[in-house]
Amino acid sequence: MQILKRVLSRLLTIALFLLVPLIVPAFAMGRTVAAFDFELIDTSLEGAMNGPRADEQTRLARAGDLLRARLAESGQFSILDIAPVAAEARGTNLHSCGGCETRLAQRLGAELAISGTVQKVSNLILNMTISVREVGSGRLLAVMQADFRGNTDESWSRTVDWLIRNRLLAPGQGVVQ
Repeated sequence: MQILKRVLSRLLTIALFLLVPLIVPAFAMGRTVAAFDFELIDTSLEGAMNGPRADEQTRLARAGDLLRARLAESGQFSILDIAPVAAEARGTNLHSCGGCETRLAQRLGAELAISGTVQKVSNLILNMTISVREVGSGRLLAVMQADFRGNTDESWSRTVDWLIRNRLLAPGQGVVQ
């Protein structure tokens, strides 16, 4: 009987040793997130006269990529690929659709939907907003925003970084509790 207990104990230890590496990463990755590309709200005279600018469209894509990368690097979120719903998301004004981003995120299997806008008042004055919604309830969990100066690659990326570091991932702020 004593030998049987030792054998079972060793088998259980081996089984746990083999299973833990498979189980722990699933919990360590945190909540699943669908982080959509940023949208531009251009209220500037330049935008009204000339329409969308290619450099701003590139910045929108880079801002979304940077947001997803920073969230993944934090280790607190598992970032889902938005490609299956990206065209539909681009064809919808996520910032004014009444939470439709949660329906898109739900199709991806996400727990959280993150969307963002950049409002351009002029080439000097811009505002970036990031919104986080709980997919299951549609409840708005957090909204963070920052004004920034200068319509440049550097100013956009610095603003994304600042919002993530000082709002989205900051203790007592954003969605990390």
